[in-house]
Amino acid sequence: MASEQAPAVEMPATTFSKYTKRVMLKNILLRSDGGVALIGQRAVIGGWVKSSWEIKKQPVTPPQPPSTAPQVVSPKDVTCSEVLQSRIPFLRSIMKVFSGGEYRVREKLDVIVKKAPIPSVSILRVSDGSCVPSLQVLVDSALATPRQIMPTGTCVLIAGILQQPSVQGKHVVELQAEKIIYLGLVDESNYPLSKKRLPLESLRDCSHFRPRTTTVASIMRIHNALTWATHTFFQEHGFLHVQVPIITSTDSEGFSEKFIVTTLLSKGKKDDQISSIENDGISIESIRASIKEKSKKVEELSRTNSNKEALIAAEQDLKKTNELVSQLETRQKGKSGVTIETRKFDFSKDFFARQTYLTVCGRLHLESQACALGNVYSFGPRFQADKSESKKSLAETWMVDVEMAFSELEDAMDCANDFLKFVCKRIVEGCMEDLQFFLKRIDKAVMERLQFTISSSFERISYAEAIEVLRQVSGKRFHNKIEFGVSLTEEHESYLVDELYKKPVIIYNHPKGLKPFYVRLNDDGKTAATFNVILPKVGTVVRGSQSEERFNVLSSRMKELGLQKQQHEWYLDLRRHGSAKTSGFSLMIEPLVLYATGLNDVKDVVPFPRSFRRANN
Repeated sequence: MASEQAPAVEMPATTFSKYTKRVMLKNILLRSDGGVALIGQRAVIGGWVKSSWEIKKQPVTPPQPPSTAPQVVSPKDVTCSEVLQSRIPFLRSIMKVFSGGEYRVREKLDVIVKKAPIPSVSILRVSDGSCVPSLQVLVDSALATPRQIMPTGTCVLIAGILQQPSVQGKHVVELQAEKIIYLGLVDESNYPLSKKRLPLESLRDCSHFRPRTTTVASIMRIHNALTWATHTFFQEHGFLHVQVPIITSTDSEGFSEKFIVTTLLSKGKKDDQISSIENDGISIESIRASIKEKSKKVEELSRTNSNKEALIAAEQDLKKTNELVSQLETRQKGKSGVTIETRKFDFSKDFFARQTYLTVCGRLHLESQACALGNVYSFGPRFQADKSESKKSLAETWMVDVEMAFSELEDAMDCANDFLKFVCKRIVEGCMEDLQFFLKRIDKAVMERLQFTISSSFERISYAEAIEVLRQVSGKRFHNKIEFGVSLTEEHESYLVDELYKKPVIIYNHPKGLKPFYVRLNDDGKTAATFNVILPKVGTVVRGSQSEERFNVLSSRMKELGLQKQQHEWYLDLRRHGSAKTSGFSLMIEPLVLYATGLNDVKDVVPFPRSFRRANN
């Protein structure tokens, strides 16, 4: 007798994502046929509801069989008198009279009949973040009630069969749900994305939810493409990826505002408490009144001597309150003109036993790696305490730092030029759906700008030439004065790339006073071997230079700027022992995302923006 075989388990024909056991929507919707070839196949999809509506089903009344015999009412069902009493009010009154008014008619009962909910179909637009388009999903009310599944933001994991759309629209395929595997409900009253088309400024207040919007999801995919393209470019050109420290004792720029890293602030909790009291508007008089009450409580507990623990706690509370009043009085005297001692930090008692900062730039540390490994790059967060509310300013930004041994300024400019062309090409090739979205919704020039960057040659001019060109401009009045030794503003840069040359511009050989201490001085003694790459719309995205390899010149430059030699002793060692010519650059990723999306504020293109007066999550 042949043994019975177990029935084969039918698996979805579409390809699962390996680690999540579901089909990514991009594998359905971004096919050349839009998913038509998958019709009839089963799939499991997961995502979040972006929009929805409900269609009521038409109730079907079962046909009644024709009656072939007269209906006979059984005596057990209803009596004749009950029929008469309920249907003929006049007879009911007569019967009451004949019965002497004692006959009571059985009152009619109010029966509440609960109507069964009308069957319906919930039509959902579901997105899983893998692409711009969403999938239309049909869910019968027998599987999940509309109230549960339709709210925007609801998380669903649904098994079903792909079919031709039953509702006319732009979709060429939809999923008919057969099973709800998982349902993550939403509190509509508190969910911030329940309102449609929130401005990007409002979305910054809920950074943890904003990737669920189409705009921010597209931004993150382009951001990801830039990151991947960055690693691809440098890996293909023989660079090694190395990490540089986020915490450093070296002032890498010499003139940047830095974040200090310390644990000493924990010792200043009393000052924080005083500031909190002042901000809350609590007066010294009210605290003194509370001291009197606390003193009475201490006296009472002392007399009774019944609860020693309560007495000790009351005495400590009174002592702290007295100290607080004393400090508040001293602080108020200081505000009235009396000098008060400023609390100073002894960094020798700090965690690192010296003053440390969050790094502004990684090129100094990267240079030590280049002097041993050749060509290297690093990709990570950099920090600058710039108290600016500019649309292009962030306190925490992601930066690509590049350093190449045995190279000079011209080599670094060539590398930056090739890198920008490469990443722009990768965005065009890999993010077409997202670019089309920004083309329609944000900036109609997005594609043209990227294509032009890929195909055009960058204009190269010296800083002195740029100043001269701007001085000769007629019919245009700049707000800032144009003279040698002054930084070019966004207004100047915009005119050069958007109006004059109408393409990316590389400006090199800036005045030495505008650049960090480690850049190589040119033979004229006035300028340094530096360059900036300026792109249309976003301005400067790359800052590069050739490093000063001459020990004496570097030492003189540090002394001129008043930098602590001890702090940079390790950097000087690179000049003492086996010095090599090096050059490189730093590129900020966020302005490049602005360039590819057409947006105007860098705070909209990072997952969790950190800027002046803003760190919500």
